[in-house]
Amino acid sequence: MLSDTMLTVRQELQQKQPTLICQETGTVLQVGGGIARVQGLASISSEELVAFPGGVLGVAINLEPDEVGVILLGESEQLGAGVRVTATGREADTPVGDGLLGRILDATGKVLDGGKPLEVHERRPIERAAPEIIERAPVTVPLETGLKPIDALIPIGRGQRELLLGDRQTGKTSIAIDTIINQRDKGVICLYCAVGQRGTSVAKVIETLRQHDALDHTIVVVASDEDPAGLRYITPYAATTMAEYFMEQGRDVLIVYDDLTRHARAYRELSLLLRRPPGREAYPGDIFYIHSRLLERSTHMRAEYGGGSLTALPIIETQAQDISAYIPTNLISITDGQIYLSPTLFQKGLLPAINIGKSVSRVGGKTQHPALRNVASDLRLAYSQFEELETFARFSTRLDPETRDTIERGRRVREVLKQTEHQPLRTSEQVGILTAVNAGLFDSLPLEDLADAEEWIRRGLLERLPELCAHIDSGKPLDEEQSRQLLDDISTGLTTLPS
Repeated sequence: MLSDTMLTVRQELQQKQPTLICQETGTVLQVGGGIARVQGLASISSEELVAFPGGVLGVAINLEPDEVGVILLGESEQLGAGVRVTATGREADTPVGDGLLGRILDATGKVLDGGKPLEVHERRPIERAAPEIIERAPVTVPLETGLKPIDALIPIGRGQRELLLGDRQTGKTSIAIDTIINQRDKGVICLYCAVGQRGTSVAKVIETLRQHDALDHTIVVVASDEDPAGLRYITPYAATTMAEYFMEQGRDVLIVYDDLTRHARAYRELSLLLRRPPGREAYPGDIFYIHSRLLERSTHMRAEYGGGSLTALPIIETQAQDISAYIPTNLISITDGQIYLSPTLFQKGLLPAINIGKSVSRVGGKTQHPALRNVASDLRLAYSQFEELETFARFSTRLDPETRDTIERGRRVREVLKQTEHQPLRTSEQVGILTAVNAGLFDSLPLEDLADAEEWIRRGLLERLPELCAHIDSGKPLDEEQSRQLLDDISTGLTTLPS
C-alpha cells in the first residue's frame, strides 16, 4: 500500500512542470516624508507599483542611474533602511465599474464607507493618454447647474472644463455640490474628488449628498489632509480614470476636483523631497504639465467613439483675491472659463457670491437652452453696467429719472440672482423668473418681497402651464405666442399677490 502511494507521488512529480517566476527586488536606502529611495530595481519603469513589507504600496516616479524615487501610498512608520522591496510589474491602477456608484473610497480602491467590499471586475491605469483631437466633438449639450447666475450668465456645457476659484469660505464647494445634486434626474454620473480636505468637511459633503438623494449616482474619492502626500497626488488621476470608464460607454460624467491647490502643494512637497529643482514659489517646473495632462482628459467624444462626455469642475483657492498668482493663472489658461467667487459679495450676503464681471464661459454659451438664452442675452451686460452706475451714483444724490430707474432695475436683478444653497432650479423656473425681471414686473415690488414673488412664479408655472414648462426644460425654443402666454400668466399672477 505504501509503495503504491509513493509510486503515485513520483508520477505526479514527474508530470509537474514548475514555472519559473522572475521577480525583481531592491533595497530601501532611505525613507521618510512620504517618499523612499530604493536601490537595485534596474529595470523598473515610471509609474510602476512597488510593494513594501506590510502591504504598503508605492509608485516609482524618479528614475535615476543609481536609485529610484518612490512615493508611498501608505503609512511608512514600519519601514526603514535595508528593507527589501519588490517590483510588481504593473502600472499604478484603480478599480472601475458600476459597482463604485454610491461608494466612498480612496485612489487604490480601499473602501472608506464601512460597507461591503467593492464588486470590481476591472482595474485601469490611473495615468492614461488624453483623447486625440480627431476623437473629440464640439460641446453641444448644456450641463445644468440649477443656479440662476451660472445657467443664465456663465453657462457650462457637457465636456467643458470650468474653473471655480476664490478665497477660502466663499462657497466654491457649495456650487459644485449643488451642481451634483441637480444631476439627479438628468442621467449624469458624478464624481466628487476630495484632495487634502479635512475629514469633517468631506463628511459634511457626503451627508449633504445623501440627504438630497444624490449619492446613488455619485462616486466619492477621498485623500484627506492626513493621508500621505503620494496618495493625495495620484487621487485626481485615479478619479478621472473611474470617470472615463463611464464616458467610454457613451454616458455623460461630471467630475469635481476639490481642490487642485492642495494637489499642487502635495506634488511640490514630493518634488522637493525627491530633490527636484524648485522653480517659481518653490513649485517644480512641470507643475503646469501635471494639471494640463489631468484636465485634457475631459472632453466630449464623437459618436463613433461612444459619444460620451466628461465635464470637469476643478476648484482653486486664491489668497487675498489674487487670481494672478502662479497656480490660478496656470489653471485659467488650461480651462475653458472660470467662475470667480468674491469674498466681498459673500460678506454682503449676495449668495452665490459670483463676480459676474470676472467670470466667463468660453464654450457653454453655445449650448445654452434657447429659451434661457433669449431672456439672459442682454442681462450680463446690463448687470455689469448697473454695478458701474451704482458705484458712481454713491458720489451724488441728484440722479435723473432714467438713471434712477436703471439702478432700481439692477438692484432687482441682483436680488433675483441670489439663490438658497442646495435648492437648484429647473430651466423653466429660471426662465419664468428672468422673464419677469426683464419685463419690469418686479420694478414696483419692494426688494424684501421679491423672494415671495419668485416662489409664487415657481409654483404657479408648474401648476398652470405644465406643458410649457416641459417644452422649456426639453431645450426647445419659445415662439412668440408661447412667450406672450408665459408673460401674461406671470403678469396676471403677480397682481394677485398680497401687498
